[in-house]
Amino acid sequence: MRVNSDFSKRVVIRPQDHTWVQSPANGVERMMLDRIGEEVARATTLVRFAPESQFDPHTHGGGEEFLVLDGVFSDESGDYPQGSYVRNPIGTSHRPHTHQGCTILVKLHQFDADDQAHFSIDTKNSAFQQGSADGLTVLPLHSVASENVALVRWAPGTKFNRHRHWGGEEIYVLEGTFQDEHSDYPQGTWLRSPHLSEHTPFSESGCLIYVKTGHLLPDTAP
Repeated sequence: MRVNSDFSKRVVIRPQDHTWVQSPANGVERMMLDRIGEEVARATTLVRFAPESQFDPHTHGGGEEFLVLDGVFSDESGDYPQGSYVRNPIGTSHRPHTHQGCTILVKLHQFDADDQAHFSIDTKNSAFQQGSADGLTVLPLHSVASENVALVRWAPGTKFNRHRHWGGEEIYVLEGTFQDEHSDYPQGTWLRSPHLSEHTPFSESGCLIYVKTGHLLPDTAP
């Protein structure tokens, strides 16, 4: 299976574009954002768990990164409410489940073999830092090799300079509306921009976005 597998192309998926499909687990649905492979795949996916649903125990052969978008995700290590950011490196395993239900943004099989950082961050109770422009505050989440992951909050009316994405950029809009010269991207929108793409972002009403950069270099992206 290949979904948005040409990493040299820009992709925008808004909430109205979502098509949920049943996973192998009862009560667990998926919206595939990009994917290369079948059940074991390099994938970026929205996963929606119904209340009292669970997924079979499994090992992360290529690592797992996820952000809890709503509800509470749980496994043997604890409960992860909305805003939790979790990295499970290559070789880790768990049995996901939820009592009240949840939705997560998850990335699979995208870890560098040397990246063994295993941690979680409660982003709801973490301090943001001043960003590189007025109106921007940043919560760094992880950095390894050329890859950087962060949450970025844009105050209403914030504008950023035109810039080029070395290694590409991936964005998920968590709150508000993110914008650039191409379009407006409301809450729930996923964007993937290729290596060396450019834009001039801004937000008239303010927004909060998940951002990953540097992970789509031509020699590393499929």
